[in-house]
Amino acid sequence: MSELLHELIIQRANTRPAAPAVTYKDSSLSYADLSAEITSAAQSLIGLGLAKNERIAIYLPKRLETVVSFFATSLAGGVFVPINPLLKPTQVAYILQDCNVRILITSQDRYNALKDALTGCHDMHTVVLLDNKHDTAENVGHFQTLGWSAMLANGGSDTLPHRRIDTDIAAILYTSGSTGNPKGVVLSHRNMVAGAKSVAQYLENHEHDRLLAVLPFSFDYGLSQLTTSFVSGACTVLMDYLFPRDVIKMVAKEGITGLAAVPPLWNQIAQLPWPEEATDKLRYITNSGGALPKATIASLQKALPTTNIYLMYGLTEAFRSTFLPPSEINKRPDSIGKAIPNAEVIVVREDGTQCASGEPGELVHKGSLVSMGYWNDPNKTNEHFKPAPNRDKGLPLQEIAVWSGDTVRMDEEGYLYFVSRKDDMIKTSGYRVSPTEVEEVIYSSNLVEQVAAIGVPHAVLGQAVVTILTPNAHSDKVDKETILAYCKSKLPAFMVPEHIVIRQNLPKNPNGKIDRKTLAKEYQDLFQEDNE
Repeated sequence: MSELLHELIIQRANTRPAAPAVTYKDSSLSYADLSAEITSAAQSLIGLGLAKNERIAIYLPKRLETVVSFFATSLAGGVFVPINPLLKPTQVAYILQDCNVRILITSQDRYNALKDALTGCHDMHTVVLLDNKHDTAENVGHFQTLGWSAMLANGGSDTLPHRRIDTDIAAILYTSGSTGNPKGVVLSHRNMVAGAKSVAQYLENHEHDRLLAVLPFSFDYGLSQLTTSFVSGACTVLMDYLFPRDVIKMVAKEGITGLAAVPPLWNQIAQLPWPEEATDKLRYITNSGGALPKATIASLQKALPTTNIYLMYGLTEAFRSTFLPPSEINKRPDSIGKAIPNAEVIVVREDGTQCASGEPGELVHKGSLVSMGYWNDPNKTNEHFKPAPNRDKGLPLQEIAVWSGDTVRMDEEGYLYFVSRKDDMIKTSGYRVSPTEVEEVIYSSNLVEQVAAIGVPHAVLGQAVVTILTPNAHSDKVDKETILAYCKSKLPAFMVPEHIVIRQNLPKNPNGKIDRKTLAKEYQDLFQEDNE
């Protein structure tokens, strides 16, 4: 069985060569085609001088060459770095410099916007442009540019790929953030293959599945669509969607059986009609990247009565940690489930001892999915990657676990419930308030499409609960008084929002999640006059 990332494709090419592997618009590659493409591209990358473990950045929207670039880099012995297409040139340049990228693969229009920011990327020697028609390389400052076709044509067909083992680095995924620079999470081949096998196991993926990839590949949850699909011999359909209804249309058109998304997208999709041709083959949907409101779950169940809904929790540092089986969703819709196959999660106190049932504590993840730390950042690595709790004293070497920074609790049956991130907890009037709990109540009103609860500095309360929301397009006019009255009927006084903001949209980070840090920064002076 495959132990290196690119072997997921090569082995399938040997057993089911004609089966479709990946589709984009009207083009499709079988497993045999994809294997041949990545082999040719890998030889070409080595021909460009790629050494073992050197980084290749891929700054592209979802298309066939994007997928080929990832796995060709893996086969060639390099490390691929997916960069979110939504990032700005200065953000891209930071990533290129931070992990010493040697080769950048992008498009002509993205390069035109980016090239002025590349002057500080001194380790980079080649930029490959997908839609550049030039047959020869052109020198630009300290690096050369050449077209994708020219790269393939100049590859050294007799060059052997660098030898790899499963603990070698496969990829670096940069976590998005609204403040400070992003961190590069280093993933080994073992991390990625073990993660793909684990997820494919509990989703029961098989070779006849067709998975729709709508999330960015720079997001581990988005990249998972490729790896779980390939480990199962299934087909991935690539899509850069513009509107939520486009997703539903694509599900119908392509006969999609599996769809993954984050809460903001599900909240929008849940309000739309689903034609029968979109529901009759959709075997399952998954959510991660935040809690899915109960009202949204109910709407999706009504629209998709024969589709299984998997609620999941994960963090880039460990890929995926827990899932809730569809059979449990009506019994405990606010649970993030139990550990995924081949992973162990523990809830611990600040001193590292295990919490009792019902006691909130930090989620700690151990096992083969735990990543290799943060690239070029030992201090932050030491903050989150620490010796695993409950270590057998007879073992002389310490096992490293990832300490998530997320507060959860476990019930008596072993099911976990997300409480909050440590830095998101609102401390008001001496109480600790989970923003998720406030948001869940407001979602249950069926009056809003999106909502974020944040803590804002307040002279008397310490922090005041502030909620920022967008109205539900299908509800009557929503005003602050209506939302406030609903909160007062459902929440204790200390959890009722001190201030409510209604606006047309909420900021999202590049992975499509609501950007709470940006909101907190935007409203941090809301009560400044009261504080003075």
